[in-house]
Amino acid sequence: METADSARAADTDGTADTDGEGSPVGRRLVLGMLGLGAAGLAAAPYLQRGTESALSAVSGKDPTGVTGLLPNGGGFRYYSVAASVPHRGASDYALTVGGLVEHPTRHSLGDLRAMPQRRIVRDVQCVTGWRVPNTPFEGVRLSHLLDLAGVRPEATAVRFTCFDGLYSESLTLEQARRDDVLVALRMQDKPVSHQHGGPVRLYVAPMYFYKSAKWLSGISLTREVVPGYWEKRGYDVDAWVGRSNGRDDAPTAA
Repeated sequence: METADSARAADTDGTADTDGEGSPVGRRLVLGMLGLGAAGLAAAPYLQRGTESALSAVSGKDPTGVTGLLPNGGGFRYYSVAASVPHRGASDYALTVGGLVEHPTRHSLGDLRAMPQRRIVRDVQCVTGWRVPNTPFEGVRLSHLLDLAGVRPEATAVRFTCFDGLYSESLTLEQARRDDVLVALRMQDKPVSHQHGGPVRLYVAPMYFYKSAKWLSGISLTREVVPGYWEKRGYDVDAWVGRSNGRDDAPTAA
């Protein structure tokens, strides 16, 4: 008959308990712990994507903004200044370009997709402190749309409005013509999701992310810079990463 002492010895990988103060960890326990660790590593990507997807869905229906304070697997936080935002797609999305232009234009989602596309990969930096490195964006250069509309000589700035009904942003004309300012249709190598401001958003690579207006619907050329939603609440109009809003983050673009 096997005694308790012999059973313990058989589970200790041949190691004897010599100090009388407890038994060594058994082989089966060690192997079990290693197995659980391996399983956790294998499942981590799926759990991460599931968490991100769940938070995306919840945040899209959260008027309090509380879910926007939570991190998710992709590193982004979801913000909206509106209680709800309508969905737009290929059948009902339109981007207008007007104001001080020679040829006011209206572009459907199909029109924008048919235009020359530019892909850039930059870090995304939020003024609240979080950063998502090496994030791909792809879309139409804002300068291309301005050229199609024909900017009048008296225009010095660009104002952006959004179909959430509340948000707005602005750039100087010089800033708007930068090669790394896009009307973005894709983000992270897939169509811009509704939570991320799709189907079309602005992307201003060298500036803090609040300048990259979500749910973009209107571009208007103006005589002077019109402060946007957050600028009216104290944020810097010129939001260069590392040179504004009292922060010293590393620049996201030259």
